[in-house]
Amino acid sequence: MEASFVRLAHEASVLSPQTNNHESTTMKMKAFIATFIAAALVTACAATDSSSTATNSTDSRAQNYRSVAEIQDSGFITIGVFSDKSPFGYVNSSGEYAGYDIEYGNRIGQDLNVAISYVPVEAASRVEFLSTNKVDLILANFTVTSQRAEKVDFAQPYMKVSLGLVSPDSKPINDEADLVGKNIIVVKGTTAETYLESTYPELKLQKYDQYTEATNALADGRGDAWVTDNTEALAWVENNNGFSTTITSLGNVDTIAGAVAKGNTSLLNWLNDELIVLGEENFFHKNFTKTLQPVYGDQINPDELVVEGGQL
Repeated sequence: MEASFVRLAHEASVLSPQTNNHESTTMKMKAFIATFIAAALVTACAATDSSSTATNSTDSRAQNYRSVAEIQDSGFITIGVFSDKSPFGYVNSSGEYAGYDIEYGNRIGQDLNVAISYVPVEAASRVEFLSTNKVDLILANFTVTSQRAEKVDFAQPYMKVSLGLVSPDSKPINDEADLVGKNIIVVKGTTAETYLESTYPELKLQKYDQYTEATNALADGRGDAWVTDNTEALAWVENNNGFSTTITSLGNVDTIAGAVAKGNTSLLNWLNDELIVLGEENFFHKNFTKTLQPVYGDQINPDELVVEGGQL
């Protein structure tokens, strides 16, 4: 079709100028048609090129994750972490990132021999930060679920966790049956939100983007209870009088792992190999002693939380 359009335009352009009025009119008509067709072709080609460029750009963004070699060549790795979830990922009084996840991130940077750029993320943005290549790796207390595994690739786990519930000592909620009719606080994009919506669809959920917003709402009496990872719940009540983790286990025991962009097998395989090396050193038990035991004391046996070598 395109070739015939071009041929027609070419034929019209080489008509002899030695014509009578009728022939002149005919020639002008052909010239007009040729010009119209040529313009249409240019427009169509431009649209096709634009569409192709947009598609290629989208594909490029979707696959533009960095391999281990590219990370090492650049001299740095970007890691998405929480900035407000003590004692796992938070900014300390010196303005530095600290916590259990951060210690793991620091060791990754050390063994890759690169600098680390920590990027603050919210629970609901973790998948998006990987899929749009804003970070190379997520270490933000990321619970492994089948739904998330469709969008990102999880390494082997380094921690175990279940959900817990915090409520005021003045109005304790001691049993799941007591949740009915209550206003429950959750952070968006967490397994707490998913579990409660699927198990108790009639519950009223107050959803917040950040952990500090959720805990402020609980402290201010805007909700009856807060459901989050039991590790987070136990840590928070240690520093907040008048509240207790009245339910220490809701739902199933889950695992927490590092995550990379879907298809980034280079970094994924490196992380899994790294976990084996760290397991031989008992790295995560030492990490627990350094970052978590000062908070939990004897509330948690490290073996109830720590996973070494990526193996449960």
